[in-house]
Amino acid sequence: MRITDVRAVQPRSEGGPQDWRATLGQILVAVEMDTGVRGIGVGGGGMAGVHVIEATLRPLLVGEEVVGVAGIERLWEKLWHATLAYGRKGLAIMAISGIDLALWDAVARDADVSVYRLLGGALPEDGTPADGISTGGGVVRVPCYMTGPAPEDAVARGFRAVKLPCGTMTPEEAVARVADVRSRIGPDVQLMVDAFGQWDLGGSLRAAEAMAQHNVGWLEEPLPPDDLEGYAMLAAQSPVPIAGGEHEYTVHGFRELAMHSAHHIWQPDVCWTGGLTQLRAIYALAREHGVRVVPHRGAEVWSLHAIAALDPDPLAESGRPWLTWLHQQPQPEAGYVAVPVTPGFGVEADDALDTPSG
Repeated sequence: MRITDVRAVQPRSEGGPQDWRATLGQILVAVEMDTGVRGIGVGGGGMAGVHVIEATLRPLLVGEEVVGVAGIERLWEKLWHATLAYGRKGLAIMAISGIDLALWDAVARDADVSVYRLLGGALPEDGTPADGISTGGGVVRVPCYMTGPAPEDAVARGFRAVKLPCGTMTPEEAVARVADVRSRIGPDVQLMVDAFGQWDLGGSLRAAEAMAQHNVGWLEEPLPPDDLEGYAMLAAQSPVPIAGGEHEYTVHGFRELAMHSAHHIWQPDVCWTGGLTQLRAIYALAREHGVRVVPHRGAEVWSLHAIAALDPDPLAESGRPWLTWLHQQPQPEAGYVAVPVTPGFGVEADDALDTPSG
């Protein structure tokens, strides 16, 4: 099948965060095929990302033939090389992410299979899925943790893992918050911490040493993302696993993380890092280096299929509740999220494609 059109819009998202995540964090991309198939994906970059697609990427794609996964990978490389002068990281890769996901959606829909199946994921009757995955009732479910300021509420809803946002806190304040939460949720619930890249090396190490007493599962992004030397020293000394990579781009960027031994856990965001083509490559690289992968916002369908199909230790993070223009996105229940079985990623957004950006 051949690409006949590529469209991108920035749907209005009521109730989203009042920061860059609302203005630059997500765009909706649709790829139309001559077979009548339409694939959709979510990328990033806001109206700047839409402009990159319309001005430079769409002309490179219209008329191109897409034959299976190999065809998607070939087109990813074409877009990567075409944007090297102004891309490699940031908005251009966020825009490519949406296109790549839309291509995966289209190829899976054309084959009448879910992306999970396209990635080689086994249905319960085909064999035993990865450890940690529930297959009750013939549905594949992935363990899910809830990120938010009210961990007790999440535990009451059945979640057995929670993550605290501590980006506005000092290391000392975060330690106190962790101690308080641990006393409330008990010893058996996994507890993780996200520092939003706001601390320095000394404060991060002090926090990690104190948090280890409260059985914290990982300390996420305590340092700015480009401080790879600082991360290498922290990862070597911290008694708590160090996580990061949410703001890293492509397997090339994660190769730098691996060279520095910067993290114990990688957290690529599939809608920003280059799409599913790059997430697959990052998983392969992680296996080579013995690093765990826990994708950012993994409960959203864009990463969920890959977590279920590729991850030996699957864990998905709760997603963006403000993306109300996506329909059929599965919602976590009792600490698990179900992988859609319908063709493609299993979501629709037709009405969003027909409304103005803004």
